[in-house]
Amino acid sequence: MNLLTLLIFIPLLFGLLIAVLPSGWRNSFKYITLLATLVQLGISLQMYFQFKIGAANAGINNEGQFQFVQKLPWISLDLGTMGKMQIDYFVGVDGISITMLVMSALVMVVAAIASWEITKNLKGFFVLFLMLDMAVFGVFCALDFFLFYLFYELMLLPLYFLIGMWGGARREYAAIKFFLYTLFGSVFMLLVMVGLYLSVKDPATGSHTFNIIQMMNPANYDANSIFSVVNHQTIFGFPARTVGFIVLFVAFAIKVPVVPLHTWLPDAHVEAPTPVSIILAGVLLKIGGYGIIRICAGIFPDVAVSGSFVIGLLGVISIIYGALNALAQRDLKRLIAYSSVSHMGFVLLGIASLTAEGISGAVMQMVSHGFLSSMLFFLVGVIYTRVHDRDIYNFRGLGTMMPQFTVFVMIGFFASLGLPGFSAFIAEAFTLAGAFKSTSINGLLPHWMAACGALGILLSACYFLWTLQRMFFGTERLKGGEQWKHALKDLNWREKSALVPLALMALLLGVMPSLVFGKINDSVLALVSFLQHK
Repeated sequence: MNLLTLLIFIPLLFGLLIAVLPSGWRNSFKYITLLATLVQLGISLQMYFQFKIGAANAGINNEGQFQFVQKLPWISLDLGTMGKMQIDYFVGVDGISITMLVMSALVMVVAAIASWEITKNLKGFFVLFLMLDMAVFGVFCALDFFLFYLFYELMLLPLYFLIGMWGGARREYAAIKFFLYTLFGSVFMLLVMVGLYLSVKDPATGSHTFNIIQMMNPANYDANSIFSVVNHQTIFGFPARTVGFIVLFVAFAIKVPVVPLHTWLPDAHVEAPTPVSIILAGVLLKIGGYGIIRICAGIFPDVAVSGSFVIGLLGVISIIYGALNALAQRDLKRLIAYSSVSHMGFVLLGIASLTAEGISGAVMQMVSHGFLSSMLFFLVGVIYTRVHDRDIYNFRGLGTMMPQFTVFVMIGFFASLGLPGFSAFIAEAFTLAGAFKSTSINGLLPHWMAACGALGILLSACYFLWTLQRMFFGTERLKGGEQWKHALKDLNWREKSALVPLALMALLLGVMPSLVFGKINDSVLALVSFLQHK
């Protein structure tokens, strides 16, 4: 079996195993889930090391740049005089995809370890967890738009129930809000997907196709189709290609999330159980950035170039707005949620630069933030599990009570604020370098956008260091008194086994960024060359 197919469907097999096991085996469900994620991590690492770099790159709109490809006929429908509808099971990865897969695999292992705190309805929780795992990996691997959309939508149902059934006091509100926001973007994405299908023909068969790679080639568009680059059709008076780009961008921007489409995120994080928060921040947000790179910029490169200023502006607004909101929070989990809005703004800024430095920085930021946000949400879960409180002002002097916990918090905070030697520094430095280069090379972004990005780094230092000072330093003072002091035990072996790999990855990528840059370089250069010719 193809390694990529095995990687995608391993969680489904383990999920079915849990589903058929009797409830009396409930204590084994967490071990089965952890085993599934460890197998995925092993397969993703094997693929990472087998992934060839420096090979002759055939261009972004040619299947030659993708590896571990599997293409099988899936749905075939004879439409008579209208031709034939063909939907393929078509998966493959390039350099950007393979780094997302390895990052996601490690985050899912950490989320599985965090899931050991779940105590009710274990069978339902772990089956939904593994279904979500399968959908996430499918999104990063799909090269057929219909298959991509199927996996993209499949993420909705498990997340809705995972938040709505195992979340906090306002879990139903948070789950419905998340569901409606994401569904809003997805419904209109479906319309654009159908429009693209009717616009593109496979040159080999002459039939319409959902093949994403074929959609990236302007030569494959029917001259009379709505999304043709030569026909200049309009929708409600606006250029059809611009409308298509905006609709897809909004769908993915909700996932990133981009201000002002971000309001579901703090509520979802605050109410979600710790493992779901880890998946939300570590993986789900990255699907938004990945979709903008792969789908929006890949299929509508001309609109991506002409709209780069607006994309960069949204990124800058997210950076500053998210940081200022983080400064105002008392709830530690909500603070980290808003910090995610700020840090993901760098992804937009890097993409908007349309430079190799900026896009490489954006991908590195996604990988870095995947590890660091997972680490921070896991740490918040440690505190909440012990005393069921997250109010920053209810804690003081934790450094002396929980020294090991404090060490990991300091690593997470200093790495996230961009301290040299950690992954976020490399990501933000390259993103800002790309923004500055964009100003001087193609004039797409003004200098002040890069300056605002640098201000966002300064603000992140403010809220992280202020939180560190309030909670961990000074004389011991806890709202719950001796009862809390007794409950606030330091990290156990299970918690350290989850935190150590995340801390090591943040440090390793800061010292050896080539682990990411080496794999993504061919794909990024192909994308930049593709965009610059539009």
